[in-house]
Amino acid sequence: PPRPSRTMSSAALHEVSTDALMREIQRRLECQNKPDKRLILVGPPGCGKGTQSPKIKADHCLCHLATGDMLRAAVAAKTPNGVRAKQAMESGALVSDDIVVGIIEEAIKQTECRNGFILDGFPRTVPQAVMLDEMLKKKGVSVDKVLDFQIPDEVLVERIEGRWIHAASGRSYHTKFSPPKVPGVDDVTGEPLTKRKDDNAATLKSRLDAFHQQTQPVIDYYNKAGRVANITANKPAKEVEAQIDSALK
Repeated sequence: PPRPSRTMSSAALHEVSTDALMREIQRRLECQNKPDKRLILVGPPGCGKGTQSPKIKADHCLCHLATGDMLRAAVAAKTPNGVRAKQAMESGALVSDDIVVGIIEEAIKQTECRNGFILDGFPRTVPQAVMLDEMLKKKGVSVDKVLDFQIPDEVLVERIEGRWIHAASGRSYHTKFSPPKVPGVDDVTGEPLTKRKDDNAATLKSRLDAFHQQTQPVIDYYNKAGRVANITANKPAKEVEAQIDSALK
C-alpha cells in the first residue's frame, strides 16, 4: 500500500534549505550532550519570565510546558485526561490537580521533552507540588531547580501604571521607560493612546496579593529541599540572564 506520509515528509524536506537542515542536525547533536533539567519558573505578572523562558529552553534543549496551553491541547487531542478535563470544565468545575498532573505526565513523553522541561504556571499550591514530585519520583527523576523571579511590587506597579497602548496596532509605550514622541499620541498614526482596563494599581495590587499568598508556601516547600534559586528580576535582561545561567550550572 502507498505510504503518503513518507512522500509528504520528503516533499517538506525539499523545501528546507541545506543550511537550515545542517543547523538543526547540529542543534540535535549538541542537545544530546546536555544534562537533563526539570525546572519550574515562579514569578508575579510582569516579572520578565516570558522574556527569559525561550532562552532557557533553547540553551538547555528543554520543552516549555504552560499549563493552560497543555490543557487546551489535551482537550483538543481527546487524550484520557483531556476528556476528563473537558467534562470538568463543561460542568463548571475546576480541573482537578490529578488531571493536570496527568496532562503534564502525558506531555513530558514527547520527544522534545527528552532533555527535560520548563514548567510555567504550575504548581501553584503545595498539594500540587507534592503530586508533581510523586509523579516524577515514579519515573526516577525530580525537579532540579525552581527559579523564583523576585521583583518589588512597587516596581511592577510603576511598570503597569505608566503603560499606554495604541489599540489598533498593539504598540506599547511607557511614560517613563519608552514615552511616545508626543504625550498621549501614537508615534506612527498620531492617534490617541489608551490604557488597558486592568492596567491600574488597584487591580495589580489585588493580583499581586493573591500571587504572594498562593505562591509563598510553594517556594517554602521547595526551599526545604534546597532547590530554589532566587533571581533578582528588576535588573536589565542581560543581568537576569547571567543570574539564571549561574543558577543552572
